[in-house]
Amino acid sequence: MSFYEKAFGATELRRFSNDDGSIHVSELSIEGALFHLHEVTAKSYYFSPGAHNGTTVCIGLFVPDVDATIKNAINAGAIEISPAQDYDYGYRQGTVKDPFGHYWQLQQRTGNT
Repeated sequence: MSFYEKAFGATELRRFSNDDGSIHVSELSIEGALFHLHEVTAKSYYFSPGAHNGTTVCIGLFVPDVDATIKNAINAGAIEISPAQDYDYGYRQGTVKDPFGHYWQLQQRTGNT
């Protein structure tokens, strides 16, 4: 959870723990968007990106300041995949890979549409 708090300003709202104290599900909020992080277990169909040497999704997250968020993510342990740049469809966006192998496309509207 620490990475998501430092990189994206996430707030943990609730946590569901296993009997051994490990995290089963954590409910987080980033800029008001709620989402859950689930543990990976042998009996589930959730897999970490490392289990298959890659990921099948890129999570798009709109943030108030792409450049600052990318910097925070890198400082928290992410790897920059593509630097922030402006696009003619009115977005500024860049992509990072978090320490767990998930790709995040960080975006903000620039109003240049």
